[in-house]
Amino acid sequence: MPLGEATDKNAVTLLRKILLREASCKGCWHYAMKLINAIIRPFKLEEVKEVLARLGVTGMTVIEVKSFGRHKDHTETYRGSQYTVDYQPKVKIEFAVTDAMKDQVVAAIVQAARTGKSGDGRVFVSPLEEMVHIRTGESGDTAI
Repeated sequence: MPLGEATDKNAVTLLRKILLREASCKGCWHYAMKLINAIIRPFKLEEVKEVLARLGVTGMTVIEVKSFGRHKDHTETYRGSQYTVDYQPKVKIEFAVTDAMKDQVVAAIVQAARTGKSGDGRVFVSPLEEMVHIRTGESGDTAI
């Protein structure tokens, strides 16, 4: 097999690994995996974790963060002095899913994390080019 032919074949194989072609999007290319980042209230973490486990999400990264946004600053009293609380404690969860699971996972997070009050959080969905499981060497959506 000539070198050029092997290189073309490898490039096509690599593209197939990374990208999926969706028939519903005429001519569009989409990444096969999505990176989900959600900023939620800390007391909603267990509820969100349980609903995601039922959907088949087997792992996630959890980070304690502080945020501010549309929710208004509020004042608190500590030892007789009032001070303004600018940042609210939140939890950021981060994990990968297949493109096919994305809509169901986002809906589940929104439903489980919603209180109906300002400051419930956000869900961010980003394309994920590649993922490699360090221990096993698995890559792509098999590493999820």
